[in-house]
Amino acid sequence: MIFTAFFRAVGQIGDKRFRWVLILGVLLTLALLFGIYALFLQAVWWLTPDSIDLPLIGPVTGVETLLGWASVLVMIGLSVFLMVPVASAFTGLFAEDVVDAVEDRHYPGLPPAAVLDWPEALRQSVNFLGLVIAVNVGALFIYPFAGPAIPFVFWGLNGFLLGREYFTLVAQRRLPVAEVVAMRRRNGLRLWIAGTLMAAPLSIPLVNLLVPVLGVATFTHLFHRMLETEHRPDRPKVFK
Repeated sequence: MIFTAFFRAVGQIGDKRFRWVLILGVLLTLALLFGIYALFLQAVWWLTPDSIDLPLIGPVTGVETLLGWASVLVMIGLSVFLMVPVASAFTGLFAEDVVDAVEDRHYPGLPPAAVLDWPEALRQSVNFLGLVIAVNVGALFIYPFAGPAIPFVFWGLNGFLLGREYFTLVAQRRLPVAEVVAMRRRNGLRLWIAGTLMAAPLSIPLVNLLVPVLGVATFTHLFHRMLETEHRPDRPKVFK
């Protein structure tokens, strides 16, 4: 079920609505990261003296320039952790377009879905961004003890979060909140595995930018498959 849903999502990656959400999410993400870096660099220059005195060497200048170049490497490293949660949050604001594209192509017999208003979509995206960043910052204290299992810890943590978030985002358009929570609990392990498969490419530059869009599309297929297998009378059989 999971791989079928994923390959269906990959097969639709050329859809113009997919591209629109991807491009917009990446541009907003890069703008935010550049803004954060500009503030960080300004703080480095403001806090660094023009020169420092070293024993046996004397005054050394150009420290702020050296730290400025070092900060570039720091931000490149941080972007590995920040790019995906930020991109996911921005993509969440426009995920309706991705879900609509999947449902229009693969599930044309569905009734209109409930649409989240902009303030609620923004609230959910900000909450998800904060949760992902908090969990990954907390995981930094675990990684030194994880040894070679670090990738698996990273994938497992983010897979759980992505699975929960993407499923909720898709399901709440079609079901009441209580039913979304109940279905999520019944299929917790499956959603975690699917989320982990989405999290695995997060450490691959450029490829990780596709994760938010592919994740939303994959979980759209999974949601409809779950509805079908649970034999809900209000759900036509359209997943083949």
